[in-house]
Amino acid sequence: MAFWTGQTNEPKRNYRFLITISGIEGDNDVIWWARNFKVPSYTVTETKHDFMDNQFYFPGRVTWEECTMECVDPVSPNALQITNQMIIDSGYTIKENPNNAGAVMSSISKAKANNAVGSVLIEVLNSAGSVIEAWTLKNAFLKGVTFSDLNYENDDLRTMTLTWKYDWAVCDNTGAGTDGTKQFEEGTAAAETETPTE
Repeated sequence: MAFWTGQTNEPKRNYRFLITISGIEGDNDVIWWARNFKVPSYTVTETKHDFMDNQFYFPGRVTWEECTMECVDPVSPNALQITNQMIIDSGYTIKENPNNAGAVMSSISKAKANNAVGSVLIEVLNSAGSVIEAWTLKNAFLKGVTFSDLNYENDDLRTMTLTWKYDWAVCDNTGAGTDGTKQFEEGTAAAETETPTE
C-alpha cells in the first residue's frame, strides 16, 4: 500500500475541526464562525543541580499554555454580545455609588467564570467527518478578548481573538485507531500515559 493512501495512514488536516462551547445559549453550541484555534500545549519546568563540574536536570511541573481562538464577529449570533455576557456572568459589574440603594458589589469568581463558559471542546475530524482527536479544556474561563481595528481602507471581515485560560486539558484520540489511547485523563499522571497515536 502506498504511503498516505491507506485510511489509517491519512494525515490530519488543519482545516478539519469543530469548536464547541456549551456555555453559549442557542440551538447549536458549535462555533461555526471560528477561524482558527491554538490547541492546548504544555511545557515541563526543570530544576538544575550542580555537582562539581557537572550539571544535572530534573523535571518539575507541567504548565499548560493559554489557548487563543480567532473568530469572525457575525451580526447574528452576535459574538461580541456573547463574550460580553460571559464576563457579566462571571461576576463582573460596574461599581457605582455603593451608597445607592440596592448597589451590587459582587465580583468575579472562578466558579462563576467556569460556569459562564461551560466546556470548551476542540474536535479534529477525518475526511469522513468522524472525530479522531478531541481536546477538552478543564475549568476554562475567558481571560481576554481583542477586537480587530476599524479601517475605511480595509474590507476584511471583522474578527475577534479570544484567550482561554484553563487548569489542564484532556486529549482523547481513541478515534485515531484501535490502538489509540486516552491521555491526560483526570487523576492520571501524564508520565503514566502511553505515547500518542498519530
